[in-house]
Amino acid sequence: MRDKIFIEDLEAECRIGIFDWERRIRQKIVLTLEFPADIKKAARRDRIEDALDYKKITKHTLAFVSKSEYFLIETLAEALAGSLLKNFKLLRVKIRLSKPGALRNARTVGVELVRARRR
Repeated sequence: MRDKIFIEDLEAECRIGIFDWERRIRQKIVLTLEFPADIKKAARRDRIEDALDYKKITKHTLAFVSKSEYFLIETLAEALAGSLLKNFKLLRVKIRLSKPGALRNARTVGVELVRARRR
């Protein structure tokens, strides 16, 4: 399947980081989510019922991230992937998660992962 749906540069805030000062504040993270999706039926019928509900996925992602208090962005990305695969009819998810300003002299630092539903 070559079709995909993506949500790009979704901004959220959460507690993330290993330093004491990071545990006291909320920091911005930026996410790009990508899902393989067969869009033929939705495109042909032009009906929302046939499409992947990316608004629900976005709301779920924002709620999940805002409640999280992980130390590592790796852990947050892994946990989010598991939650999306569990709660939505997704076969696979690709997540790019970055933490702007985390490194001096770099715009951002982040992780990218791909996880698939267990069959």
